[in-house]
Amino acid sequence: MQVLVVDDSQIMRKIVTGALNKVGITDTLDACDGKEAVQIVSQNPDIGLVLMDWNMPNMTGLEAIKKIRASKNEVPIIMCTTEGEKEKVLEALKSGANDYLVKPFSPKDIQAKLEKYVK
Repeated sequence: MQVLVVDDSQIMRKIVTGALNKVGITDTLDACDGKEAVQIVSQNPDIGLVLMDWNMPNMTGLEAIKKIRASKNEVPIIMCTTEGEKEKVLEALKSGANDYLVKPFSPKDIQAKLEKYVK
């Protein structure tokens, strides 16, 4: 399965990609903001999962999720963010995120979430 990692921090993208590699997922793409993520998702039907940061320049993760869902794309999206308040979690889920992962997280945390979506 191909996974898109979206975060404005290059270091965080490397950390998440490394965690994915530890659980056996090596086919990854990355994007530095929501705008790039929307473009990549629209051009790559093989993406099976998106790990999306919330706070990014140009287009937030929440805005990107809404655009992806508006295009009728149902790719599973896990919001990965420091925004852990209950209201924020609910807002992300109502906007189309399938799941939520609060930073910092471990490879085990990612693996537990991935088990729901990896086929």
